[in-house]
Amino acid sequence: MRQLRFDFHGSTALVSGGASGMGAQVARLFAASGADVVIVDANAVLAQQIASEIGATAVIGDVSDSAFCDDAVAQAVAKTGRLNAVVNAAGIITRKTGVDTDDADWARSMAVNAGGVFHLSRATARHMRGHGGGAVVNFGSIWGELGGKGALAYAASKGAVHQVTRGFALELAREGVRFNCVCPGEVDTPMLRGAGRVVPLTDAQLQEIGERVVPMGRLAQPEEIARVAVFLCSDAASYMTGAMVYVDGGYSTQ
Repeated sequence: MRQLRFDFHGSTALVSGGASGMGAQVARLFAASGADVVIVDANAVLAQQIASEIGATAVIGDVSDSAFCDDAVAQAVAKTGRLNAVVNAAGIITRKTGVDTDDADWARSMAVNAGGVFHLSRATARHMRGHGGGAVVNFGSIWGELGGKGALAYAASKGAVHQVTRGFALELAREGVRFNCVCPGEVDTPMLRGAGRVVPLTDAQLQEIGERVVPMGRLAQPEEIARVAVFLCSDAASYMTGAMVYVDGGYSTQ
């Protein structure tokens, strides 16, 4: 797959959820583009593996903890004295209908998906607004805007992510801090394949989903989403803030 070129030499990028899936591809692309990368993830083993692979720093913890998020941003700044880009890709999914979603499912989905984005966005904004600005990209979802069956808590939490993004974008538009949201459709990631499922999906099942659901007839690969997220952090997107950018093979146009 053709690799787009970005230039982030002299920049520091923090990626939450950077240990796997789309987040890992974002971290790899930042590193390949010259950035100093900080990976924030709860999975220490995978985070250290990716960090070792790309020469990044791993900060291990739970983004639902606001104090941890403050510390993660502080560690990223301390590493190089700057923080230029943040991508909030950390997330979880509970595959249950609204009726079957219990209080713990709801609380955890909102705490990680919405709370984690808010906490890291707030900590980032507090730093960036006084240090020359920067760019934040939050991972929403087509389900955050369109809705979806069978994962109500996930969809609701992603809707909250969209509003957090819009709110920060409006509040900081004149302070040099841009907030945008990438909204993926169906992507071939460990979350789609296995998270919340009793039996992980097979390659054949994933192909069938793509052919049946997506107008382009296939699932996205993680790097296709990563390229859009990194673009939104680049100077090429300098006049973009508050945007919900759908990367879904045409699904949201139906």
